[in-house]
Amino acid sequence: MPRPHRAALAAAGGFTLVAALLTGCGSDDPAAPGTEASGTHAPQHPEATITVFVEEDAFSPAEITITAGDTVSWHFDGDLPHGVQGIGDKAMGLNSPLFEVGDWSYTFTAPGEYRYLCPIHPDMRGTITVEEA
Repeated sequence: MPRPHRAALAAAGGFTLVAALLTGCGSDDPAAPGTEASGTHAPQHPEATITVFVEEDAFSPAEITITAGDTVSWHFDGDLPHGVQGIGDKAMGLNSPLFEVGDWSYTFTAPGEYRYLCPIHPDMRGTITVEEA
């Protein structure tokens, strides 16, 4: 029995391999023809850094809403020392050193409401609401 030419087998096998690979390929664009949006991959939230300015005797803004995974940076630039100290069990990790000038950051990983104040000036208060990502 004559054996098929190796080039013919390679061509046929190569075509089958290319066809199989192309069949498994798709587009990441859900609007592209031949693709289906499965809804199983939620878009990831890009982490952000939000700045709270410590001005005079106030946090500005005093109330913010962020997403879990975001970082809040407090920017101190004044003549008086200030700090950030959490109020209640939820905000126990919020405890900055005292600053006249400088920055301090905290990354919020769990949803909830975090209240804080300046330990030297307890009338200076702020609230951070953290939503699920």
